[in-house]
Amino acid sequence: MAVLAGRLLQLNPNLIDLNAILSTPSSTHLLGADDLGRSILARLLHGVEVSLLVACVVTILTMLLGVFIGLVAGFYGGRVDRLLMQITDIFLAFPGILLAIAFAAVLGPGLTNLTIALCMSGWVSYARLTRGQTLSLRNRQHVQAAESLGASVPRLIMVHILPLLSSILVVEATYSIASVMIAEASLSFLGLGIQAPDASWGGMLRDGVRYMLVAPHYVLVVGLSLMSLILAINLAGDYLRDQLDVRTEK
Repeated sequence: MAVLAGRLLQLNPNLIDLNAILSTPSSTHLLGADDLGRSILARLLHGVEVSLLVACVVTILTMLLGVFIGLVAGFYGGRVDRLLMQITDIFLAFPGILLAIAFAAVLGPGLTNLTIALCMSGWVSYARLTRGQTLSLRNRQHVQAAESLGASVPRLIMVHILPLLSSILVVEATYSIASVMIAEASLSFLGLGIQAPDASWGGMLRDGVRYMLVAPHYVLVVGLSLMSLILAINLAGDYLRDQLDVRTEK
């Protein structure tokens, strides 16, 4: 539904119906209407499109940056490793969501600034994971054999090390998508993310909280939708981890 329904059904998330303000689910509005009479279903479907787009873009960018830093640190070791890991530790000293809030507050609200803010705090886990695995793979016999045969550093990394990290990185990316979606919803809830009238699940939760006593369905629908999607993504990550783990009996 998140990927296809919003386009196929041609729903207008900004269509105002003053006669349906905070109305409960009905045949006209399947999941009810918000404080401006807009269809909650339409805004959910369009809001998740933006959330998934932000999550995928942030995950790809943070993975590229984190994997690059981790590969360089783990492969070269020594002073390069210490310097890069000290920088990583500085970012680790701050909770990820607080760091994203700080960057979003400095850059200002908006989709582009939201993406940049999430990227600034999301690469650390990839860097540490890649660095640890690279340190282990660096001393493998096939890597040392290729190095003794004159293989260049880029070839050693791209051909003999990085492919062995792919399964771990795919699983990490799956969990990262869920984390980024929660962070995006949190920033939008605080008013630092996607701005009205564009639909955002975090913004919808913020608006729905004001009407919890008179229209509890508003918050419940959005909250359960976010919970179910994050749960589905995490279950997909668990499945991928089991399938890609060579130690697991198929």
